[in-house]
Amino acid sequence: MNTLALRRLAITEAKLFLRDPVTAFFGLAFPVVLMGILGSIPALRKASPAMHGLSTLDLYAPILTVFTLMMLAMNGLPPLLAGYREKGVLRRLSASPVRPAMLLGALLPLYLVVAVISMALVMVVGVICGVSLPQQVAGFVLAFVLSAAGLFALGLLVAALAPSGKAGNAIGATLFFPLMFFAGVWIPRDFTPEWLRRIGDFTPSGAAVQSLQDAWTGHFPHGVDLLTLAVFALVAGGAAAKLFRWE
Repeated sequence: MNTLALRRLAITEAKLFLRDPVTAFFGLAFPVVLMGILGSIPALRKASPAMHGLSTLDLYAPILTVFTLMMLAMNGLPPLLAGYREKGVLRRLSASPVRPAMLLGALLPLYLVVAVISMALVMVVGVICGVSLPQQVAGFVLAFVLSAAGLFALGLLVAALAPSGKAGNAIGATLFFPLMFFAGVWIPRDFTPEWLRRIGDFTPSGAAVQSLQDAWTGHFPHGVDLLTLAVFALVAGGAAAKLFRWE
């Protein structure tokens, strides 16, 4: 019964996700479109000694992979869960065979699948434009999983603290922009001062991009970056579990 209910809940949430054009576009399609636009500029495909033999497009491949995770974590989870609580959806679920906790069992795998699809499409477009596939596969998978765990945990913490759907959207958006900055969306991390990169290393977005970039170029991700992501996943996730209110 629980398995069937979980499956139906996951299908329903998937349909709702696809019916929201803003979240669906920016969470799934935007990184792919941006990779295609950047790849169409010849100068961005040229490797540079100043960037350790990489091109600007090489730097943006892991950035755009993390962008999807940030979008889903900050602009997807908080307003959705806080809105469900505000409207009494979670309270009504508690009186049905579908327990509120099962909602997370449907949402988190759904968002992870969306992130994987977006990442795969970014890779396909990147390969067409001359970007190589990740060379350290095991390290890349580990970095991606920890990146998803750290960012989603932060999103759940925002959802736990937000008193309403609008507040969840506002708080998530407020955090989204500095996370984008430290991820290098506007200025790739390699172009920023050393001290700013060091600060970014201790943010979930900065650590995520750096660990994925290391794996992309054939190096196992640095332990500090992986530890940063694991700490965010454990601390933010634990705080979210303790503070989350179902009604």
